[in-house]
Amino acid sequence: MMTIEEISARLEIQQTLTDYSTAVDSGRFDDLDAVFTTDAVVDYSVMGGIVGDLTEVKRWLAEVLPAFSAYCHLLGNHDIRVDGDTATTRSLCLNPMQTPDHSTFLIGIWYVDTWVHTDDGWRIRSRVLEKCFDEKV
Repeated sequence: MMTIEEISARLEIQQTLTDYSTAVDSGRFDDLDAVFTTDAVVDYSVMGGIVGDLTEVKRWLAEVLPAFSAYCHLLGNHDIRVDGDTATTRSLCLNPMQTPDHSTFLIGIWYVDTWVHTDDGWRIRSRVLEKCFDEKV
């Protein structure tokens, strides 16, 4: 049986995962400061992106995402493992992305994250993307 602390941690982590999607989908990349630790490393390389710290990732997102006329993140299948003040997660992300000519790509990825509980709440310390699929629809 889960303790109230683990239930709370799981709910906070799920909300922070949603906060990531909301920040990216709305173009509010500075909101990612409340998602990641200041020393976080993010690895988007499996999908042709960068490996970088939070500053580099925010700059890269701001440069590449305007190439798409629409995109959104749908998260699910959260596998959350809490161990005191640290945690690991693996979450499925379905991400349709549309180009200005209305071509649409459907991307399926797994976010594999390590977490730490800070004074400001749960934050992602590292994120690695695992490719599930990508398909032009």
